[in-house]
Amino acid sequence: MASKIDAILSINPNAQFTTKDGVIEWLNGTAEISNADIQAKKVELDTAEANAITEKENLKASAKAKLIAGEALTEDEANTIVL
Repeated sequence: MASKIDAILSINPNAQFTTKDGVIEWLNGTAEISNADIQAKKVELDTAEANAITEKENLKASAKAKLIAGEALTEDEANTIVL
């Protein structure tokens, strides 16, 4: 799960700020990012992470099915089972 800090740095990798008790203090002229934008970015990052996990699980399942059927794997499928 993405944090508020992850979201801020995803929006502005050069942001300078401190946070205490959920209150953000923007430092050194860093443009303020609205709470709505931060929350939207958190949702976006969480969705991307969930999609990546699902994609990896699907590749593993596909690789297993192909191995059982004796079919060739794609490189991505092979990469999921390489130790």
